[in-house]
Amino acid sequence: MRKFNVTVNGKSYIVEVEEIGAAATASAPAAAPVAAAPAAAPAAAPAVSAPAGGTPVKSPMPGVVRKFAFANGATVKAGQPVVVLEAMKMMNDIVATADGVITYAVEIGANVETDAVLAYIK
Repeated sequence: MRKFNVTVNGKSYIVEVEEIGAAATASAPAAAPVAAAPAAAPAAAPAVSAPAGGTPVKSPMPGVVRKFAFANGATVKAGQPVVVLEAMKMMNDIVATADGVITYAVEIGANVETDAVLAYIK
């Protein structure tokens, strides 16, 4: 984790930022503050083909996948929450559409659209 002091509209904030997947590099002392580049928009979830005979669990709204309630390959019952989807700053439980073994079709952190397949149950 690295700490930064950020000033927005004259008000100072201390923020912590975690570096993920980047090799640590030594930095030379800067003579002047450097503006950070704007963050790229997260990519949409890739399309995944359905396993033979699988029942899809679809997203009822656009949002961000925050949590899986079960591990891949777990047995689930219809109506059990299987995915937590964040939409409009609210956490929404997405439930299994059938009984069977679940296989997730997205990753945690993925942005999904309405009717995107989140998982398959076979």
